[in-house]
Amino acid sequence: MDKNKLWKWSLLGILVLWSLSLVTPLDKKVKLGLDLKGGSSFVVEVDATDVAKKMVEAGEAATVDAVKESDLQTKIKQVQEIAVEVIRNRIDVLGTAEPEIYPEGDSRIVVRLPGAGDETRSEAKAQISRDAVLNFKLIHLESDAWVSELAAAGKVPTGFKVGGQDRSGAFFIRDLSVPEEKLNRTYYEQLKTFGGKRADYMLMEDKLQDGSTVYRPNFVERRTQLGGNTIKDAFVTYDQMTSQPKISLEFNSEGKKTFGRVTEMYGPKEDGTYRQLAIILDDKLYSAPRINEPIYSGRAEISGSFSVPEARRLVNVLRAGALPGRVKIVEERTVAPTLGQDSIDSGMRAVIYGGVAVVVFMAAYYLIPGLLANISLIFMLLLLPVGMVVSAGFLGVLSGSLEGGSVGLPTLTLYGIAGIVLTVGMAVDANVLIFERMREESRVGKTLSAAINAGYNKAFSTILDANVTTLLVAVILFWQGSGAIRGFAVTLSAGILSSVFIVLVITRLFFNTIADHTKMGVMKMMGIPFLLNANFNFLGVRKIAISISLLLIVGTWALFASKGNDNFGVDFTGGSVITFEFNQKQDIDVVRGALANAGFGTANVAYQADLHGKEFLEVKIGASGTEAEPAVAAVKQLPGSYKEIQEDSVGSQIGAELKVKGIKALFWALVGIIIYIAIRFEFSFAMGAIIALVHDVLITIGVFCALGHELSMPIIAALLTIVGYSVNDTIVVFDRIREDLKLVKGKSYQEIANLSINQTLSRTVLTSFTTLLTVIMLLIFGGGAVYDFALTLFIGIVVGTYSSIFIATPIVLLWHKGEQVK
Repeated sequence: MDKNKLWKWSLLGILVLWSLSLVTPLDKKVKLGLDLKGGSSFVVEVDATDVAKKMVEAGEAATVDAVKESDLQTKIKQVQEIAVEVIRNRIDVLGTAEPEIYPEGDSRIVVRLPGAGDETRSEAKAQISRDAVLNFKLIHLESDAWVSELAAAGKVPTGFKVGGQDRSGAFFIRDLSVPEEKLNRTYYEQLKTFGGKRADYMLMEDKLQDGSTVYRPNFVERRTQLGGNTIKDAFVTYDQMTSQPKISLEFNSEGKKTFGRVTEMYGPKEDGTYRQLAIILDDKLYSAPRINEPIYSGRAEISGSFSVPEARRLVNVLRAGALPGRVKIVEERTVAPTLGQDSIDSGMRAVIYGGVAVVVFMAAYYLIPGLLANISLIFMLLLLPVGMVVSAGFLGVLSGSLEGGSVGLPTLTLYGIAGIVLTVGMAVDANVLIFERMREESRVGKTLSAAINAGYNKAFSTILDANVTTLLVAVILFWQGSGAIRGFAVTLSAGILSSVFIVLVITRLFFNTIADHTKMGVMKMMGIPFLLNANFNFLGVRKIAISISLLLIVGTWALFASKGNDNFGVDFTGGSVITFEFNQKQDIDVVRGALANAGFGTANVAYQADLHGKEFLEVKIGASGTEAEPAVAAVKQLPGSYKEIQEDSVGSQIGAELKVKGIKALFWALVGIIIYIAIRFEFSFAMGAIIALVHDVLITIGVFCALGHELSMPIIAALLTIVGYSVNDTIVVFDRIREDLKLVKGKSYQEIANLSINQTLSRTVLTSFTTLLTVIMLLIFGGGAVYDFALTLFIGIVVGTYSSIFIATPIVLLWHKGEQVK
């Protein structure tokens, strides 16, 4: 064996061993995403308004409006860095396996909890949202007088009504005509100004002897005597008389001194006056014990009407530390572990069936070359892990943000599996290009070795151009996307790198080995006569084809415009889509009534069925995060054991950002392709390709939405994949036109272009067919979560194949009307 072949075989062996080492053992090396393993993810954002308020309180600015934008952004970044560690400490106590917590951008934090169930998710959500800001203040000396003044004037805060008076003073009870969700954080922030005094008006929850809950009004001084940053430890204790849980606190050395000084300074006076210490956690007044004597032990207690789980939760957040600034959950996604396993099963079926369909077709149609192509597909799949590591590193450096902070095998998601299935279909393209070229060379009488070399040499530029443009789309996907979309971009890039290496280096090595060591004169292949000897006047009907396209675009987009915002999913509009499974189906009107009673009268409710006929309830509402929780609770209370198995909750701000990101991704993909094709070919070719791409995107979106589906970020990913695939098709035709312009003389530009389309027709049809085979498997076996994604690809591939013949080249002809090639 010559040295040239030896190093190629050696390189292949090293890469395969490296790739296998990255994924074995599978259960330890391959991390599954939430859509496959189940679990929850949250995107948390630092509250800029709260940070600005704290800057004012710290004396860094006179008013919120006076805070400089640059100083605010710097402070937000500092808060984000501290908040990551605080949230990590809080999540660690939950015992969730391998949680992922990392900063995103300058103000957001991503929290992923693989395998988390309902209880863990709810607990994590509470831990993330709570500020855990503990303050010790004083009840104002005039508090009782001011409370009496308000009572005499008949002033009662919204959401409450007068309940009575006992030895401890006046108290309120809840006004149930005001829903609980309206008494949110903003409400209590505004409540502080009630009464218009120079102190904060606060309500302390208490229990009467009969067990009923009441609320006692107090005016609290604004000055903080002692902060929660001096807490050394916190633990749950129990009242010996009532067995009610209490939170015992132990201060550090600094807090011990300060607490002793405060209790000494405000202890009972000789005139009989005394002070109360207000213990406030997250702007809620928990207790206001009387200061009877100085306390130098450095210990204190928080008593209140909370349950044992709530007391333990408070202890955990106090131990983890307070967040330096308020954060809010702006995106939440949940998948039940059972649904994740279903996704794995359906995804693997799609991979297997799609792969088998392609393998059988290639072997049946191309015979020995087809068998070699199938072997190359196996090697391509074996090298995917290495390709993923290289792609993740390259894309991470290029975008300036290595997800998770390191280069490694990316998390496998359902869209990653879709990327693998699609890669199998697209990997066939390079082989088909080479095989068809080899067939042409064999027809003119060349030997097997000469036909192989000529086939590879002539197909090289086409393969290069086609894969570079698709890789460009993958880079833009990674740049503008996040989470699962980035995973898809990495998989697509890895597939491109692996397939190009295998096809151009290893498969050629197989062919050359056969040519050198056998007496085979020609490699037989099957053929379809009308494709091999194609002589259709495609460009002669270009006006009819363009008219059909225009009618389709106008018709579907008129329908799109009439539907308005209904075309967009929660990724773009904000809100929540919650999926429930159940044992006994309730009438749709019963579900709507329960949601209306919970304050969601405009909810979109529908029953959906999966491919196996199992029904699920899907509820779509405009609220997100904690505001959506009453809707979930209302459905769960229905008869029939309704259980939440999936939730996508996106804040309106995130939705607006994702919409902009989607538009930007499509825009930059088109710009990049224009530049590349203009450099590699000429400007008229670039315009032909871009108009064909715009045509493909418009028709795909129009037909997709006309079928009743909604646009989301995964659909944007599918559209970008279509852009890459369609331009791939178009470049194959353009590359042949460029070649024929040099070889064919004495004919018009239109005749040569038509000839080129016919010469590449076999490749165009066969490649589209093999890719559609894999996409159809995704449609049939991929499951509901990936169905819309696969449907978009199906529409796009059909339209893209059509446009590469009937749209792209006719646009090029506008720059070459009546031109003769001499």
